Amino acid sequence: MVKDSIRIGGQNIPVIGVNTLVVGSGAAGLNAAISLVKEGVEDVLILTEGMNMGTSRNTGSDKQTYYKLTTCGDTPDSVRKMAETLFAGQSMDGDIALAEAASSLRGFYHLVDIGVPFPANGSGEYVGYKTDHDPNQRGTSAGPLTSRYMTEALEREARRLNIPVADGYQAVELLAEGEGENRRVRGLLALNRQATGTGERFSVFAAENVVYAVGGEAGMYKTSVYPGSQTGGMGVAFRAGARGKNLTESQYGIASVKFRWNLSGTYQQVLPRYISTDAKGEDEREFLEGWFSSPEALLNAIFLKGYQWPFDPRKVMNEGSSLIDLLVYRETVLLGRRVFLDFRRNPSSAERNGRFDPDRLSEEARTYLANSDGLQNTPIERLLAMNPAAIDLYRSHGIDLTGEALEIAVCAQHNNGGLAGNRWWESNVKHLFPVGEVNGSHGVYRPGGSALNAGQVGSLRAAQYIAHCYRELPMSPAEIGEHFGGLISEVIAYGMNACQAAGAKLNLAEEREALQRRMSRAGANIRSMEEIRAALLQNREQQERFKTPAVDEKDLPSLYRMRDLLVSQQVYLEAIQDYIAAGGPSRGSCLILDEKGQKPHEALPEAFRFSLEDAGFGGRIQEMTYHPAGSTASWRPVRPIPDEDVWFERVWRDWRENRIYQG
Repeated sequence: MVKDSIRIGGQNIPVIGVNTLVVGSGAAGLNAAISLVKEGVEDVLILTEGMNMGTSRNTGSDKQTYYKLTTCGDTPDSVRKMAETLFAGQSMDGDIALAEAASSLRGFYHLVDIGVPFPANGSGEYVGYKTDHDPNQRGTSAGPLTSRYMTEALEREARRLNIPVADGYQAVELLAEGEGENRRVRGLLALNRQATGTGERFSVFAAENVVYAVGGEAGMYKTSVYPGSQTGGMGVAFRAGARGKNLTESQYGIASVKFRWNLSGTYQQVLPRYISTDAKGEDEREFLEGWFSSPEALLNAIFLKGYQWPFDPRKVMNEGSSLIDLLVYRETVLLGRRVFLDFRRNPSSAERNGRFDPDRLSEEARTYLANSDGLQNTPIERLLAMNPAAIDLYRSHGIDLTGEALEIAVCAQHNNGGLAGNRWWESNVKHLFPVGEVNGSHGVYRPGGSALNAGQVGSLRAAQYIAHCYRELPMSPAEIGEHFGGLISEVIAYGMNACQAAGAKLNLAEEREALQRRMSRAGANIRSMEEIRAALLQNREQQERFKTPAVDEKDLPSLYRMRDLLVSQQVYLEAIQDYIAAGGPSRGSCLILDEKGQKPHEALPEAFRFSLEDAGFGGRIQEMTYHPAGSTASWRPVRPIPDEDVWFERVWRDWRENRIYQG
């Protein structure tokens, strides 16, 4: 790492030169840095807004899942079978599916070796269970805080390896040059969030490679289970020319809102009571009653929400589990009421003579609860017996599930789409490697827990490629000035002019609120062309306000963040608009309103009509390229699963000669 400075716009800007800059300090970013060092690349720097921020460290569920190749019992499994499961999720590239399957055990056992407490039996088998979209019991868990344990263990390992960290820096502009296939990244401009005074706020990080691990674009949504500290950074990448992939595909599901947490797994399987109230918390009623044909159908839908947690339009018909999400949406959005899970009492449908009656359950639910020693009289007693950590988690955040109901909503939870990359996780902008949730490696229906595996595998593979192909030195300060002086000056001037502008200051909190409400209304799990068009018009009007803004100097980080979120929102909404215009029906975790379609339930309004997916879309991928006047969309077939050579002597030769990194 080399430190110097460059004079731009009358001020000295620090320049830090490094072979590889890792942006982000979550599980994927930390693993990228560790893997680089272990692959022999020691000139590595982690840049982060805060080591304790981000999704990996601050989210989870009842037992957060890690998805990998089966490592227990007698269930047959193979790399190819796992790849086929991932590929079957639609709109997923087969070469990425194969890579995620092939390196899943390497990533998993690395985490075990550095201290993540995944459970094993007495013979050393790392046991598993069946997660959503998973035929093979490939899921495993270290409990509600799996990704936090991962991040903490990875941070300890990074510190043991003495990997330097630039903490408190916000990426505001990628420095990229060239056109088309020759476009590549050369570093980035960052805002020092800890500095005071406008003259010392910016630094340039010159880098031969940038591993971009900024997470999903969480800051776009109002109704969200992403932690408040997670915002994303895709707008920066879009402006640099990085393509988006499958941006229409995000996941939404039932989560608590006071403390943001997914309410999947045991939280549903113990059969809590769903209630709604008016805005003041009065007029309490069990609103699911009457929407199901029998007590067994209602209780089965609640139970299935445990491992059918993401909203899925295929599961709203015939009293499926996702009908619950629609009814929660109806109560909260259309009727303006508040919805709660109450673990203190059973649903009325689950009781006979004032006691819990297991005979009212489906055979699947009754067997599961019996095998889990979970047939106690109340939901909280069942939760205590089956997963006491799930209760302790809320208690640690000031919420006592034994004494109060838990307010919920249908929330944005995970971005299955993201930035496009090849099988080494390299973007179309060369030397830029999006890893973790920011990479759109997933298809439409990913198995639960596969995101954690993808983050570990993708960051490892990016590190491998860099170590074997991209070891050159970064640009010198003089070269940075020559190639990017104008861009750096322009980006800095945008913020400085805003701080010095006369007139009314933008209320950035209100502007952010408006942006988030727009996305949760138009671009979440219930979508229509009418709402998308209206949201895009509002996005453009808001972007106009941010062309020559006036803000306080303390709001500089928020100003740049809003600029990026507005770009991201534009691209996402334009992707959804293109998808609907192309005839794309409901799929994944979104329901697209269609007056010619079917109603999820006869008692729901006509506006809820929708059509299910046409199989042709599952074999194609939408990619988006940002332009200020309007992004361009393109469609391509998925890349098939490669028929890789597995003859040992030939592979050994190609591995020795570094041929595996070609193509």
